[in-house]
Amino acid sequence: MAYVVGVLVVVVVLLASIALHEVGHLVPAKRFGVRVSQYMVGFGPTLWSRTRGETEYGLKAVPLGGYVRLVGMYPTAAAVGDPPTRSAWGRLAAEAREASADEIRPGEDHRAFYRLSTPKKLVVMLGGPVMNLLIAAVLLAVVYVGIGVPAASTTVATVSSCVLPADAAADAACTDDDPVAPAAAAGVRPGDTVVAYDGQDVTSWDQLSGLIQASGGEADVPLVVERDGRRVTLAVTPVVAERTLVADDGSTRTAQVGYLGVGPTQVTERVGVGAVPGLVGERTWGTVSVVATLPASVVDLVRVTVTGEERDATSVVGPVGIGRFAGEIASADGAGVDDGLKVASLLDLMASLNIALFVFNLVPLPPLDGGHVAAALWEGARRQVARVRGLPRPRPFDTARLVPLAYSVFVVLGGVGLLLAWADLVNPVRLG
Repeated sequence: MAYVVGVLVVVVVLLASIALHEVGHLVPAKRFGVRVSQYMVGFGPTLWSRTRGETEYGLKAVPLGGYVRLVGMYPTAAAVGDPPTRSAWGRLAAEAREASADEIRPGEDHRAFYRLSTPKKLVVMLGGPVMNLLIAAVLLAVVYVGIGVPAASTTVATVSSCVLPADAAADAACTDDDPVAPAAAAGVRPGDTVVAYDGQDVTSWDQLSGLIQASGGEADVPLVVERDGRRVTLAVTPVVAERTLVADDGSTRTAQVGYLGVGPTQVTERVGVGAVPGLVGERTWGTVSVVATLPASVVDLVRVTVTGEERDATSVVGPVGIGRFAGEIASADGAGVDDGLKVASLLDLMASLNIALFVFNLVPLPPLDGGHVAAALWEGARRQVARVRGLPRPRPFDTARLVPLAYSVFVVLGGVGLLLAWADLVNPVRLG
């Protein structure tokens, strides 16, 4: 049941994110006088709709996107100089112009989207992605400022009795053949708070882990701990052992590193509101890196899907994979897994999804918002060059010529979406 609840949470938040994304387009368009004939969440057959004023608001059957129909999206044929229609691409562009012109009511050409100035076009087209970024910022604030996230403190929770192989089971017991763990041999106890290691003050568990890993094989390394209100100095000799290391991007590798045999106490940490912009920026930059390597990731996904190899944690996932993540988070059970952690993890997942929507929609290809942004910038640049050179104001940029490209991009994205759905079903990425 918890698994289903997690999936439903994703569906509801995804629909809300899509709806608010379209609101980000709708509100400025109406503010600038553009007639908006439709506001729809989803694609395909209409499940429900109501007309308020001059706009039809509705919900469609396939909740994988949405749109607002802005009247006069493409300049009319007369506005762009009646371009030729001899080629197949030219005919597609002409059909798009004609369909767009048919939506313009008599006497309302001034309300067509293509009549807007470049700054206003940018506000309308960027309104959707920016809305997703704002949603992500709010969700991250709730998680990191309100709920808090689990973090490893510098207080020791567990001390291993022996050094087990890296691939040993979690519940494996020590045998007489296993060497004593360095921490146990040095007298480290659960509840000790590490203050310094090898002469360096310790402020985080990650820092301590790095120091331990780098000091493998060194004898009598000074370790200062706080125990029962007083400081105790111990001498530890980390052994060199093969261990599984987890990178920032979630990928894993094995390496020979220093090993002490201690585990941290998990605590809940909160941050101040001032840290949220940095969190949003960090997540956004990471998502930009993922989107930039998306073609290579898709090629690799095809390879592992065909060969049947197991997908790693860095593999790209689609809506089905995100739903599986939410189900696994909601149904997780074990020590330290409480409802607060589940809620925080689900909200964090939804924040990441909204950042992905923000970044992906800014890719400068039609029919994505970034394609319209690029077209508006190009039109604005042409006007500025003409103004500086004292030339007549150029005609509007013929965005209808991009329609064939938009169709091609749509087909490619649809194919990638189907591939992701299939891979997420038959060879899913798992959280743990």
